[in-house]
Amino acid sequence: MAHIGDRNSVWIQDVGPAVQEDAPVRLVCFPHAGGAASFYHPLAAEMGEAAEVLAVQYPGRQDRRHEPACVTIAELADRVHDEIQAWVDRPLVFFGHSMGAVVGYEVIRRMQRQGEHSPLGLIVSGRRAPCVSYPPRNLHERGDAALIDELRRQNGTAAGLLENQEVVEMILPSLRADYRAIETYRHQEGPELTCPITALTGREDVAATEEQVRAWENHTHAAFELTLFPGGHFYLSDQWDAVAEVVRECLTAFARPVATY
Repeated sequence: MAHIGDRNSVWIQDVGPAVQEDAPVRLVCFPHAGGAASFYHPLAAEMGEAAEVLAVQYPGRQDRRHEPACVTIAELADRVHDEIQAWVDRPLVFFGHSMGAVVGYEVIRRMQRQGEHSPLGLIVSGRRAPCVSYPPRNLHERGDAALIDELRRQNGTAAGLLENQEVVEMILPSLRADYRAIETYRHQEGPELTCPITALTGREDVAATEEQVRAWENHTHAAFELTLFPGGHFYLSDQWDAVAEVVRECLTAFARPVATY
């Protein structure tokens, strides 16, 4: 297992072109439930030289498919917190979609508690705020068919892949573990972020409505912005260019002194 702060760790992967290696900021991306680091290849391609784009690879998928998946947000956040230490020599910005938004948020809380150099800002996407209560769905306790139906409903996975039984059998264990992690997560009261938060969501996303996403404002003592996009939960999949434009604006805004933000 890689030691803390190892840049060869499988946890943090470079998903951008070589031209980004000397960028002034690192954008660290956190995938959704069932997602992988490769989800962010399109965003990296759109970012150009504005940021070096890294993505977290959770265990249990792609090149880590033979490892047991984490089953709590706390475990994920603890491990990413350890592994991110190798990348703090340049300013960081975190971007998380759906479950990834919560993981990124919890990693920053850990960095702040340790008095470490925490990111310039957090960009959350397609996820209601941690403080928003909701009825438990417990999809992780239901059968395989229910999980696959959820993937179809969210329209975040190519339909053809879900017809391939071999692919389905490969993704189900990590998907179930991720759903267990996010469905059992409960926000713990404590100090909130000192960095700004920008929230993004699709106007038709019933799992992350404008009101629910706007509540992220409660989790920062700094500036908060909300941007709405056309589309549902995976609104970003067919408009990465527009998402990248907002991200670039965030990088500029986050880098300003707090007093002038």
